[in-house]
Amino acid sequence: MNEGAIPSLLAEAAGAQRDGNPARAKTLYAEVLTIMPKHPGALNSLGVLTLNEGDTARAIDFHGRATIADPHAPVLWVNLARAHRAAHDDFEERKALDKALSIDPTTFTAIVRKGELHERRGEEIEAMQSWQAALAYAPDAQGGAIADVLAHAQDYVRVRLERLSAAMDSGLADVRARASGRLRRVDACVDVMLGKRRVFPNVCAGVHVPFLPADEYFDRDHFPWLGAFERHTPSIRAELVALLETRAPGFAPYVQMAPGTPESKWTPLDGQPAWSAYYLWHYGKPIADAHERCPHTVAALAEVPLVDLPGRMPNVFFSLMKPGAHIPPHTGVTNMRTIIHLPLIVPEGCWFRVGGETRFWRKGEAFAFDDTIEHEARNPTAELRAVLILDVWNPYLTAQERVVLTRSMEIADEVGLSAGTID
Repeated sequence: MNEGAIPSLLAEAAGAQRDGNPARAKTLYAEVLTIMPKHPGALNSLGVLTLNEGDTARAIDFHGRATIADPHAPVLWVNLARAHRAAHDDFEERKALDKALSIDPTTFTAIVRKGELHERRGEEIEAMQSWQAALAYAPDAQGGAIADVLAHAQDYVRVRLERLSAAMDSGLADVRARASGRLRRVDACVDVMLGKRRVFPNVCAGVHVPFLPADEYFDRDHFPWLGAFERHTPSIRAELVALLETRAPGFAPYVQMAPGTPESKWTPLDGQPAWSAYYLWHYGKPIADAHERCPHTVAALAEVPLVDLPGRMPNVFFSLMKPGAHIPPHTGVTNMRTIIHLPLIVPEGCWFRVGGETRFWRKGEAFAFDDTIEHEARNPTAELRAVLILDVWNPYLTAQERVVLTRSMEIADEVGLSAGTID
């Protein structure tokens, strides 16, 4: 026979395996080897068949020869590892699995076998790493045996993270008690280590200022005027209530998409009053009627360092969420600004998430956040939720940086070219 006969021999051998005739399959694979002694597929298949018969020594020989014939195929190294595992040779099994993973670190079977090996040997740290990798690189199809493997991986990781979390809580108690400053960042770091949260990056659809810290909620220390502004809550709330009671014109759905816009996560809110807004400033322009109706709110805002970019910012508005409304996860357009929420009418249970942290609005307790980090909101109650929303500068921008950024927007307008969306 010549090499042209190999494909038909391999096909017939594979058919014999499927039909439950391993003896015939072995004979056909052996014929392939008489034509091409280093055929990796035939060697590998003979290794599988002999291992199934319990002949580990011959299986290791076949699989070893297959890896020599084709050293760049991860599956061949995984099968060699399986044979060494059957021979209870942990050292050689580890070597073969490491070789498979050096070729392709995402080889799922090799990752799983490493997890099982480490777990069997009581190597908890290494097993933990392998099972976490298995969860990260799991194939999309997760039925049958794969589902069982992933369930085991999840359970293994969960139990050990719970143990580590308890140790962290007790072990860090004294350090936290002695700390004089805020520990929000390092607490978040520990939570990431424990798998309790993930890190969310800035995602700017418009102007992105590089190198600014991607902070979900800004510390109040950045806004020394915030406490004084909060004291205006009763008068601001009273003006909003008057607008609602008199059905003042100006409230409109926040989401208004152009006709023909493809369906998206915003479609359920398009043109709907479930989320609506009443603007006092819109794209930097003061709304005269709103200023006349809300003089106390306007006076309170005069004490706030709003962003001043004509034609762009500030945006200041009362944001209403009707009962059951949900604002889906989304990101804003520029990290030049910081968004301030001043809660005015907040039924208990209304929540707001930025990145990995969820907060509940509390009437009169303002907070600042970076809206270029994924955020969402929900009003699960049977009552209206209302918040005053306004734009101020990102606190990490210096005064000089603000001047340059403002001038860059002015130049863009002067030459009639867009410098990036920021509204």
